[in-house]
Amino acid sequence: MFVTFCKLTKDPLPEAARSLVLQHCLHDQGSKLRMHVAVVMPEHVHLLLTPLRDDRGWPSPLRNILKLIKGTSARSVNKFLGREGPVWQEESFDHVLRSWEIFEEKREYIRQNPVRRRLVERPEDYVTVKFM
Repeated sequence: MFVTFCKLTKDPLPEAARSLVLQHCLHDQGSKLRMHVAVVMPEHVHLLLTPLRDDRGWPSPLRNILKLIKGTSARSVNKFLGREGPVWQEESFDHVLRSWEIFEEKREYIRQNPVRRRLVERPEDYVTVKFM
């Protein structure tokens, strides 16, 4: 699953706040989800993940995963910045990936996003997490 969600406002998150968000994106790794790639940009987040199955064999609902990530990260960001209120837009954009080629395309898109935005020269120089 390829997921993008955006900040409610256009003011960029500072690097320390982005690190907090990244920690929340990875919190349920191995229990509710398998995170393949995650990147927290100044104004949005890209995730490539697979929801994992619960004890009854049902996949964790994406809406629950995102609610957890967005809710807990917003509280942390607000505490860090000394603010209150929503941090993220309510809606998120998600795409089911139907082939390995599209999966690889999205993975590379996420990796290269900081380079395209000219935040770094190489993807390795940005705080991007890769699993697989």
